[in-house]
Amino acid sequence: MLTESEKRFLEYWEANRLREKKINKQLLLGLPIGLLFAIPVLILLFSGKFWYQRASMEANSQTSPIILIIAIICIAVFVAVFYKRHQWDQREQHYLELKEKEKKEDQE
Repeated sequence: MLTESEKRFLEYWEANRLREKKINKQLLLGLPIGLLFAIPVLILLFSGKFWYQRASMEANSQTSPIILIIAIICIAVFVAVFYKRHQWDQREQHYLELKEKEKKEDQE
């Protein structure tokens, strides 16, 4: 028998699963997580001035700030979308398992 929380999840997921699969929604909701991965890259790059000056000099002379910004944005967007898609897949799997459980209970 399905618990009350499982029934509520089934109702919620049936109503919202297609909306949560859209890339725009995944990007907006996952962007804070993506930034949590991208910002440390910036911190490590700029803190290099303190721990290894030669590497910092090489990085500053050979890389354009625009390329660096584009790379940071790409990291943030990739992690954001990947994270939210993974969450969506987990919820979808849980939904399908509950539907099977509900179907078996109806047959008995």
